[in-house]
Formats: sequence, C-alpha cells, structure tokens
Amino acid sequence: MSGAIHLHYDVSGEDFTRAGEASGLVKRTLKKLGYNPDAIRRVAIAMYEAEINMVIHAEGGFCDVDVYPDRVEILLSDNGPGIPDVEKAMQEGYSTAPDNVRSLGFGAGMGLPNIKKYTDEMKIETEIGVGTKLYLTVRVAAQQ
Repeated sequence: MSGAIHLHYDVSGEDFTRAGEASGLVKRTLKKLGYNPDAIRRVAIAMYEAEINMVIHAEGGFCDVDVYPDRVEILLSDNGPGIPDVEKAMQEGYSTAPDNVRSLGFGAGMGLPNIKKYTDEMKIETEIGVGTKLYLTVRVAAQQ
C-alpha cells in the first residue's frame, strides 16, 4: 500500500445503539488490508472509547482516520462542552457521566486512560464551550 487511505465517519450524539460503528468499520478495513491483530485491536479499543465519550459528553462529532503502511492517525472532533480539567479526566475512575448513562454500563471513567494506554501518541485540544479534538497515533506493521 502506498500513501494513505482516508476514512471519515460521523458519530451521532446520545445514540448508544450506533456507538462503536466507526471503530468497527476501521477494524474491518485494517483486517482487509492485512494489519497485525494487535495493532487492529489497539486502534479499535482507542477509537471505541473515544466514540463513547463523544456520545456521552459531546452530542457526537466526527472521526477522520488516515491509514498509512506504518501507522494509523485518528482525529476525533466534537462541538461539546469541552473538558474542564484534562489532568483529572485522565485519572482512572474519574467520570462526569450522568446516572442514566452509568445505568447503561457506560461512564466508568476509563475512556481517556484506555485511549492513552492503547495508543502510541495522544494529544487533546479542548476549549470550554467550543469542543474537543483528540489526535491519536497507533504504530502498526502490515503483515506480508
């Protein structure tokens, strides 16, 4: 594969039935392209966690994914409320999810920590009242 493959997905807000669609589609694409299973798993987990955060906290947004031979770069962008305290949000177990979301089994406060754990690079840009952009990189190796 030469160059990048660009993928774009819209994420619906507050729609838990569709949450994870983008990460599932990227996972299938990476499998078809022959990427190694560990890299595929890391991309899928990081994207899923970010999608769920967008559904819970930001009323949706979009994901842009660029697939290169040696890495997958992901931009997740929303127009949500922003993250007031990124350092606190990065702590395992810290959550601002409302009770109705927790009753669905989401909002355990592992989203951002898991995203960081499963990516090689993670950068957060957030502005209160404007939204959040999450830049992720997962280094991969295509199987020969």
